[in-house]
Amino acid sequence: MAGTTALTGRKILITGATGLVARTVAETLAARNEVWCAGRFGDPALEHRLRDRSIRTWHWDMATDTLDGLPDDFTHVLHAAVERGDGDFEETVTVNSVATGRLMTHCRTAEAFLYVSTSAVYAPQAPDHRHTESDPLAAASAWLPAYPVGKLATEGAVRALAVTLGLPTTIARLNVAYGPHGHGGLPVIHYRQMLAGQPIAVPREDQHYCSPIHTDDIARHVPRLWAAAAAPATVVNWGGDETVGVRDLMTYVSRLTGVPVAFAPADVTRAVVAFDPTRRRDLAGDCAWSWRDGVRQVLDAHFPGSVDTGPQREVPAP
Repeated sequence: MAGTTALTGRKILITGATGLVARTVAETLAARNEVWCAGRFGDPALEHRLRDRSIRTWHWDMATDTLDGLPDDFTHVLHAAVERGDGDFEETVTVNSVATGRLMTHCRTAEAFLYVSTSAVYAPQAPDHRHTESDPLAAASAWLPAYPVGKLATEGAVRALAVTLGLPTTIARLNVAYGPHGHGGLPVIHYRQMLAGQPIAVPREDQHYCSPIHTDDIARHVPRLWAAAAAPATVVNWGGDETVGVRDLMTYVSRLTGVPVAFAPADVTRAVVAFDPTRRRDLAGDCAWSWRDGVRQVLDAHFPGSVDTGPQREVPAP
């Protein structure tokens, strides 16, 4: 198991810090480092919250802006910002790959660059297959078709620039992230459907399986994934230690909250996959949150009083 890698006194740039995945990372690292966050900051209140935590903000629209004027002496970079795309494949590929190329070139002297990719780049396998980093890739999604195409294209750009610039890089393919910030992740998104009386779309046979990971564990892993960065880039699947089916997960949410859940077999679903955690454990260590404890905590954060939280478990700080 990987040991703890603490960062102190470093200059860190994070993109996408207003979203679910990177916000906990930014707030955690800001306690002992100089942290900058680049983004559009459409919510002024959230930008003020980051600044109140001694985080510096830089306005950057990755679709249109250069990085002129932004310092270029960052020691570590986490790139979590993404243009998901609304079906325009050309725009999705262009915005993500060009913005990432600009970012890596601007920060070419960094000690480590971490690019957040997605589990959606893997080719379909049996529903309960535990994907490894060497499994076949395919950018095909009926639910959000342009998203995995953009991610896979950007992975190619990241690999090329890591070698060309000599920039130590990790590509981390993220599984189902969930946490107290942003939209909360898949368990919270589906719980909102339950509250609205809407059924959750599921495959006509079996169920999708995933390896959910709490944002506290994401924050805990980031310094270790930076430590694993290399050129050529290190590639790792980034999910939790446990696997759970989406039907099983949401049935658990229903038991916790008392809100009925209905499932609707469909051809188009929010498809997810499960990971083999072996390599991630070797590079970044175990997770502190089990999915059951984590989902309970996150539901209570987004919907106070919705669950009986029971005895509070001690979880190490990220």
